[in-house]
Amino acid sequence: MRAVAARQSTPPRRTARRPDVPVRLWLRLARVFQKIDQATAAELRREGLTVGQFDVLAQVGAAEGSTQQQVADALLVTKSNVCQLLDRMERAGLVERQQHGRMNHLYLTEEGKRLYQRVIPAHEQRLAEHLSGLTPEEQTTLLGLLRKADHSLP
Repeated sequence: MRAVAARQSTPPRRTARRPDVPVRLWLRLARVFQKIDQATAAELRREGLTVGQFDVLAQVGAAEGSTQQQVADALLVTKSNVCQLLDRMERAGLVERQQHGRMNHLYLTEEGKRLYQRVIPAHEQRLAEHLSGLTPEEQTTLLGLLRKADHSLP
């Protein structure tokens, strides 16, 4: 009788429900991003850059003469966020603003160009290493799938 009573007072065991594929996909995507982002942030700190400063450096270096608004739009941040980053990068001698009409256009200084030439290829190499677990064909497939998902979002 005691064994029966003990079993009855124990709460029933619940089986954990495995999340649906979209949830698992999102979690895995976030995990991969977080791992690469943390490694990238550590590597950039060694160069004296934040991730935000690196993003501005990469954007301006790839499209010199861009306006602050164009850089903000490309980085999906506000113009005021870019302005704060640019203030710091200007003080560090990496970028300069040139007024053309009512707009500031952005250019790398000589020091900024040297930094760009050093960190961009190294960053691209590290990304290739981080993603080397996928074949080039798998990387291309994943890129296409992520592009498709991106374009389906508002």
